[in-house]
Amino acid sequence: AVTDVYRSVEELHAAGIQNFNIDLMFGLPGQSPEMAAFDLNEAVKLQPVHISRYQLTLEPNTLFYAYPPTLPDEDKIAHMEEAGKEFLDANGWRQYEVSAWSLPGSECRHNLNYWRFGDYLGVGAGAHGKIAEPDQARCQRRVKPRHPDDYMGRNGPTRQQSSCKTVTGQELAFEYFLNSLRLTDGTELSAFTARTGLQPRSIRLPLAEARRRKLLTANDGFLRPTPLGMRFLNDLQALFLPASE
Repeated sequence: AVTDVYRSVEELHAAGIQNFNIDLMFGLPGQSPEMAAFDLNEAVKLQPVHISRYQLTLEPNTLFYAYPPTLPDEDKIAHMEEAGKEFLDANGWRQYEVSAWSLPGSECRHNLNYWRFGDYLGVGAGAHGKIAEPDQARCQRRVKPRHPDDYMGRNGPTRQQSSCKTVTGQELAFEYFLNSLRLTDGTELSAFTARTGLQPRSIRLPLAEARRRKLLTANDGFLRPTPLGMRFLNDLQALFLPASE
């Protein structure tokens, strides 16, 4: 219930905890632009330092996907998104990632590590881990058994075993840009090489196409999505997909 949100935030403030995030969705069933604006205003009044704001999507294998509700039309959703951006900009918030806003200095370092293609360990049932091996131009992705019984070995000798996938070549380049182009600051070409071991020439064609479509700028060794590129981020990222064989 909404009262739980207010009470939880009150308890955070009472405990002296100021560094917290609020997740906020828009494009909900029956939601109007005015309702979305009210939700965002209420969220800011709760004084978080970080807001994750994103549109509701109907994911496969969910109840909403099987029995889809009536969602606002595309024009209303676009209005919600743009009005929300203008409101947050005017109130001192910075959009540093496609769905992440923060007050100055309060960007989420945990998620920045993902988006910058950093390494992380997967600990626990269903956990994912990723370790780069740029000297070999690859990365290793590991996934722990998802079901707790499998993870604990109750269903056989699977305790703590992980599935492992080696990512190389254009698939590795795609994964890098799938993450890094979510950032409004984009990425450095030198970081691409340092994280993947791949050379800039390996992405010459998709970079040229992204620039031609005005989805990306490439200046002084930095690759940055344009406002158009952030709006059509899926199209920009898809340019780096491995070519079909």
